[in-house]
Amino acid sequence: MYTGTLKSKSSDLKSVYRNTSLKCSGLLFLWTLNRKSSRKSSVVRRRGADGRIPVRTLDRGASSSAAAAEPTGYPGGPYDTSLLVKYEHHVARHIWFGEERGPKKELKVAGHGLKLNSRVPLALPPQMESWVSRSGLASLQRTSLNKIDTNLVSVFVERWHLETSSFHMPFGEMSITLDDVACLLHFPIRGIFWSPQDVTEELAVELAVDYLGVSQSQAQSHVRSCRGSYYKLEWLYDIFVHHRAASSWAYATRAYLLMLVGSTIFADKTFTLVEARYLLLFRDLDGCSGYSWGAAALVTLYRYLGDASMYSCKQLGGYPTLLQCWIHEYFPTIGKRGENWNLAGNCGLPRAMRWSYRQGVLKVDDLRPILDELTPTDVIWRPFEDHRAWRVFDEICLYRGCLKWGETVVPYLPDRCLRQFGYRQYVPSPPLDCMMATDIDVDWISYHQSVVDVIGSSSVATTPSEVVDGYLEWYYRVSHPRLVPPHRDAPREVPVPVYDAGPSDPDWARVSTLIRRYLRQVNAEEEDPQFSDLFEALHISRSH
Repeated sequence: MYTGTLKSKSSDLKSVYRNTSLKCSGLLFLWTLNRKSSRKSSVVRRRGADGRIPVRTLDRGASSSAAAAEPTGYPGGPYDTSLLVKYEHHVARHIWFGEERGPKKELKVAGHGLKLNSRVPLALPPQMESWVSRSGLASLQRTSLNKIDTNLVSVFVERWHLETSSFHMPFGEMSITLDDVACLLHFPIRGIFWSPQDVTEELAVELAVDYLGVSQSQAQSHVRSCRGSYYKLEWLYDIFVHHRAASSWAYATRAYLLMLVGSTIFADKTFTLVEARYLLLFRDLDGCSGYSWGAAALVTLYRYLGDASMYSCKQLGGYPTLLQCWIHEYFPTIGKRGENWNLAGNCGLPRAMRWSYRQGVLKVDDLRPILDELTPTDVIWRPFEDHRAWRVFDEICLYRGCLKWGETVVPYLPDRCLRQFGYRQYVPSPPLDCMMATDIDVDWISYHQSVVDVIGSSSVATTPSEVVDGYLEWYYRVSHPRLVPPHRDAPREVPVPVYDAGPSDPDWARVSTLIRRYLRQVNAEEEDPQFSDLFEALHISRSH
């Protein structure tokens, strides 16, 4: 009896609650309709704080095709964010909305060319020359540019993406490859990776005593002044000079080589120091030639490029000469440069020595739209074919895998820049996750299978810039190929360009580029009779 009454009351309460809820829901629905009718009929989709256009779920009555037509991802790309997963923090996202890193748009770049010119002697003593030559690092004595064009370097850094280890250009990806390092610096590519031990301040003192021939008190005082396990480049130079005068050749050579790599391939963002652990590389002066110095230079530069591509970073470490000379080789019409010899007069020197610094007049703001308008015909896709008498192409440069130097591991992905190797570019596989790599040294030694995998899916290109059908459509979906939006106040989806094959000869390609650039600058129309001769010259250049 008691239980039945309780159930009856509970049922009545549920009925009242259900009716009340329905009435409240109806009132809420009518209030919502009234609110919607008072607004404009168009829906304004606002970007989030990160500039990203959020994916919206379907409203009742909306078709799936209408939702599919709405852009997702980021304005200007990437629309598919599965590839550039760190794009939220990339400098390109901010540049699209007119946000700069700071008052200075160019990066601060660590260049030691002028100091090296004063520190590198015209000739080393024969006892030292033998060790330096056999180390594989001798070319670093002469390859550095006196100064770096920070504006030119900065606009390329803005296009670097660490996920793909490549520059994202308007026509696809390009990268600095092992073959580029071999030709520009004459570095050995094959060799072992280096896995260092941790070096404390105490160990840095011991290493200086044992391998640089300084006293315990001098080493302690110096390391303490560096506030860490570092040596000053100037201090190393002084040690080199002292031991050379005393004919202490081993000490002098170690100090010299450490100063050399600390000023070039291992230059960091302090601009004055080198990590003490790198002295371990030169303990055995007869054995340091066994390292893959090409991989060492590339891993270090890749790491610093990845850092500098982030919006919060304002400095670039690594060897900027390597980057700038790479730009000079592949992009003959971008930036200002001096040429120490023409290609016909090349006498087998590292190709980086071909170039010298000339002060450019174009700033970052000038260069960004120029890079946005580049086409495949503006590129010399294989600039070192005339250098093969001194550096034969090594198939290990097509190895796809992880490169390691110290604790730094980076993906090396030649399948993303196949046109630089003379192959037709296809849609590449997703990048490697080097955090999951466990047998990098084994993969490097047994590189053959990865080379087969890279080129097995392609074919030799019939034109220098050939790509498979659908490549550019895919690329414009997953990348951010242009840095300057068409209209600052209304960023919109970037259309996929259509390129003609262009001239196959590099000289004609340069002629074509220069004519096209001038015609674009003066807004020339092909129907205008005063430009008819130039347009005819352009068509002739493209046919070669």
